[in-house]
Order: sequence, then C-alpha cells, then structure tokens
Amino acid sequence: MAAASSPPPSPLERRRIDVIWVVGGLLLLLLSGIVVRDGDVDPWEAAIFHAINGLPDWLTAPMQFVELFGVLLIGPAVAIAAVAFRKPRLAVAALLVTVSKLVLERVVKLFVERQRPMTSTPDAIARGVPVHGLAFVSGHVVLLAALAGVVTPYLPGRWRLLPWCVVGLVGFARVYLGAHNPLDIVGGVGLGLAIAGTWNLVLRVPARASTPPRVPEREDAS
Repeated sequence: MAAASSPPPSPLERRRIDVIWVVGGLLLLLLSGIVVRDGDVDPWEAAIFHAINGLPDWLTAPMQFVELFGVLLIGPAVAIAAVAFRKPRLAVAALLVTVSKLVLERVVKLFVERQRPMTSTPDAIARGVPVHGLAFVSGHVVLLAALAGVVTPYLPGRWRLLPWCVVGLVGFARVYLGAHNPLDIVGGVGLGLAIAGTWNLVLRVPARASTPPRVPEREDAS
C-alpha cells in the first residue's frame, strides 16, 4: 500500500505592507526621536502622560500584570509555541526580532538620551517601575510590536487584531505605571514595526489565499 503523500508546502510571499512597515516605522522613530532628542517633555506630551498616569490606583495591579507580556522571555515563548504548532519560520522570526530588539534599542539610546518620567516629568507617579535610566524607546513596546508584526501573517481573520491590542495595552500600562512618556511608546512602536517588516521581507510569510471568483449557477431549462 502506497504511503500517503505529505501536503505541499504553503506558498510564501513578500508583502508590500512590510515595506510600508519598514519605511513608516523608521519615519515614526525618527520624528519622535527628533522631538525628544533634547531630553525635555513638551507640555502637550506631559498632559497626555498625566491624564494616563493620574488614573486611579486600583489599576496598578492589572497594569502590572499586563506589562509582563512585554518582558524579554515573551520572544522565546512565542518561538516555542511556533515550534509546537509546526511553524519553524515563525519560530526563527520570533528569535530574530528578540535579538534585534536588544541590539537596536541600545543603538537608539546612544543618540537620544531622555530620562524616565520621575526625572523628566514633574509630579510623575512611579508604581513599581524603575525611576532612573534612559526611557526612549520603550523596550517592552519594541519587542511586542515586532512580535505582533511577525505573528500576524500566521493568524486567521479577526485573530490578527489580538497582538496589536496587546501592544496597545502594554504601552498604556507602561505610561500608567510611570515607566515611560507617550513618545517613548510611539518610538517603540516605530522601531518594532521596522524590525518586523525587515524580517518578514527576509524570511517571507505565508501567502494569503485569494478567494476564487464566484461562478454564477446556470438556470435549469424550463
């Protein structure tokens, strides 16, 4: 009896959206970096920070839980999950974006030196986060935006929104807890998008199946 043949590999593609992520992400990083390069926090940004950071204290525990999704171990965890689901290309991408985050975050901080809100923003409230050190860009958000960018092509339908919701929640949590000002988050999203787009272009991602045109049914002859 002949052995059953294995299914053909899924087709891969390089997407235009990934080029947009690279260019748009770098532009977002550059523009936010230009605004904060002197280390100051403009009044409009401080107002946004205080509106979030000044929310009630009962949010502290939920936000401390949410920010855990941005720790460095999330990258290897995504890689392990990808291997379990037989997505080796995604596993490689998750590890590559984690390493890229570690390297490029430090490169950015060589050019932009802005302190954390407890130093840079008057009346900031710190809730269990570091109060000293460079804050631009947010490493949590860089990692999560990059992971969201490489995971999204592998998710079906509305599930593609889930990683980006996590990015938004973690960015919100980091501002609420007093770890970052808003533009630290924006710059982190920009760098994360650029990292994701770059590795998606290098490794390629699963091609989305196109819906075949619908053939009208023939009416039975009367």
